Amino acid sequence: MTQLVSLKVTDGHTEVARLHEELQMRDQLVQQLSQELFRLVKGNKEFVPAPVVTERHQAEVRSLREQLQGVEQQVAFYQSQLESRDAETYQLRQTVQELTDRTRMLEQVVQELPKLYKQKFAERMAAVKQRVAKIQQENRQLHAELHSVSYRLAMRTRRHSHCLDLPTFPAASLPQPVMQSFASL
Repeated sequence: MTQLVSLKVTDGHTEVARLHEELQMRDQLVQQLSQELFRLVKGNKEFVPAPVVTERHQAEVRSLREQLQGVEQQVAFYQSQLESRDAETYQLRQTVQELTDRTRMLEQVVQELPKLYKQKFAERMAAVKQRVAKIQQENRQLHAELHSVSYRLAMRTRRHSHCLDLPTFPAASLPQPVMQSFASL
């Protein structure tokens, strides 16, 4: 896009320069004709140009002035286009600069995100690790207490009786055995 704008600006500058040269050349021709006419009239007092020649010169001068006005209008038009393109180019450069700055900022944020997430994760994990360590310590303590209680219970059971302590069930809760003989079937 920038190259296209610069190419158009360069083409416009070239066109303006060409038109300016053409305008200068025409101005020089008009001036030379005026000087030549002045010398002829001044040098020869009896010289009275024929009305046809004068009209022809006036028509040429008018034509040249009209062309000059046309060229001046073209120059003004191209100059206004150049100014608008320069303003547009300036605006685009400002936009590009703003977008470049924003891109750099976003790249920096993107580069810092992993560090930030790692730090936040580490902070959260520290609390989780402390809690896990506390639970593991409580678990070991409870396991040790359970082992101690089991050992004491086993020791107490051995001291009181050397016989096996089997559970007793009430007679009402036991189902009555019903045996059918093969004969009754």
